[in-house]
Amino acid sequence: MEFEERGSDPVLLFMADKTEPGAWNFYLYKMFADPFNTAGLVIDPNMHDGFIFEVHDVMKKRRIEFRTPEEIYNLLAYIGAPSRYVIKYVKRKDGLIAASTSTQRLSLIAGKYVGKDDPVMIVRGQSGLPAVGEIMEPFSIPIIVAGWMRGSHHGPFMPVGLPDANCTRFDGPPRVICLGFQVCNGKLIGPADMFDDPAYNRVRDRCNELADILRAHGPFEPHRLSLEEMEYTTLPSVEKTLEKRWEPIPE
Repeated sequence: MEFEERGSDPVLLFMADKTEPGAWNFYLYKMFADPFNTAGLVIDPNMHDGFIFEVHDVMKKRRIEFRTPEEIYNLLAYIGAPSRYVIKYVKRKDGLIAASTSTQRLSLIAGKYVGKDDPVMIVRGQSGLPAVGEIMEPFSIPIIVAGWMRGSHHGPFMPVGLPDANCTRFDGPPRVICLGFQVCNGKLIGPADMFDDPAYNRVRDRCNELADILRAHGPFEPHRLSLEEMEYTTLPSVEKTLEKRWEPIPE
């Protein structure tokens, strides 16, 4: 991400563990396209025209841009399938870069499951972009993402401070930390541990409740990923050993 420094230029760096790049889709939509989350979309004249979302199809390696608010429904039709369609960039309509994410899926690069992707997202705030509080607000909602144990399960995405950034229970649950910086004279000042805040205690409690519910499913969907998504895990190795044991069903 390259940009010219502004008078006030906060930068938030989100780092996730045990999930995939599409985990950011929900949050970026809330930050840059949902006026119920971001008041600035309504009351800030510099944001009133909306934003441009660049979406990547990680399976076919192609990209497309959607302009919001006029193309919100088209945008949602794709980013609601985060295992395939991933928001790469968000830009203001004058070209100002607002957010950037990592979109690489390790299994597609390596040709087999070699671990989950542990994605990163960088978001700029203020001065015609969402305020820091508007960027942080979507993480008060407990959403379900793909990843967790062996990259093969759905689990709650838990925002935590640095001291709690240790994935332990069932190799998770998937979690995210946020480091806040201020750009000053070309340097990053900080960081502040943004999720080290009791304001996020409730969402963490709700994530633990969701983890209990999903773990009770064991090897059953929807805790385990759908068969289509399991193609990019270790399941194909199991299927290969059993392939010759399948027989046609007599008519």
